[in-house]
Amino acid sequence: MKHQLTVLVCALALTACADHAARERLGIQDATLLQTGFGATQDEAAGAVNAQWVSTYAPIASSSAALTSLQARLDRLPGDKNGYFHAKAQCWITAAQQAHQANDHWGFVEEAIGQAATITLSLENGTPLSAANPALRTVSTVRPDLWKIVNTIKSDPAVASCPPAQLPLACAEVELMQAGHDAWRRSFTNAEKRLPEVQDNLRQSAQRALQCGQPIPTPPTAAASAAKSPQKITLKADSLFRSNGGEEAAILPAGKRQLDDLATDLRAVPALHALKITGYADRLGDKSYNFGLSLRRARTVERYLRAHGVSLPMTALGRGSADPLVDCRQTRRDALRRCLAPNRRVEIELVSARS
Repeated sequence: MKHQLTVLVCALALTACADHAARERLGIQDATLLQTGFGATQDEAAGAVNAQWVSTYAPIASSSAALTSLQARLDRLPGDKNGYFHAKAQCWITAAQQAHQANDHWGFVEEAIGQAATITLSLENGTPLSAANPALRTVSTVRPDLWKIVNTIKSDPAVASCPPAQLPLACAEVELMQAGHDAWRRSFTNAEKRLPEVQDNLRQSAQRALQCGQPIPTPPTAAASAAKSPQKITLKADSLFRSNGGEEAAILPAGKRQLDDLATDLRAVPALHALKITGYADRLGDKSYNFGLSLRRARTVERYLRAHGVSLPMTALGRGSADPLVDCRQTRRDALRRCLAPNRRVEIELVSARS
């Protein structure tokens, strides 16, 4: 009878049962997250806002403006953009953009902006930075076993001299923090959905650290020669996706042929060590929607390339209508949209070990 009742309860509230199972698999040790129902606390220990948090993050009056400003500052920084701290700042900006796009009002947007700003300011001023991950109010620890792997990779001397290994490592840490935020909100299933990407980034980081210690052959092809320095491939969004589409189901037949050819070319260039995939939209319509569309398209291109044998570390970003290639002033909307077509694009930056 007890078993039958359990089955019945799960049938009536399937999501809750699945979420409970996900919570168990996450290895959460925070006692406040293990409480449910009327006994669950809402005090400061459980993450309630305190005066210190307000004084720290209250200056962030507009998340959108802060993110735009931070991204511009980070883009202006000289030096290796695939190094650990630059990559981590970028991943924190991306995390904040994702949470903002999802209308997350629990404080994680502000905390992610704060982390990105701290790193960016230190890079601008040349001041020392700590690689330790901070304790954030809206983040609980999940999957302690993955954090052990993070620390093992981070402490390996080979990683310190291998920027291609640092980029996926930095992003894995931020993604694991995002999963911790999902768990803090008791969205355990969403937290668990982030873990495959975390594990893939950690695997890529370890592989790249090993490869950095090996001599890189010089292939005779023109593509391999071009890969010795950062190079961008620009794909027109209008030839990749249906209008306003960003998922794999929205990829056009011509777009699939382009991506298939690209995947073949990338697999043939062993000198490559990372890809940075950035989606862009035009300025028409809602800014928040455009950002979400540009991010979905970048992620779809990343997933497509992975599914077709490209095993490089990849970072997918959305920039919305930032960095336009053309400035159009047509008054008729159809003419204006045609003119703005170059701004609707996906850029893929090829990074080699020597870049």
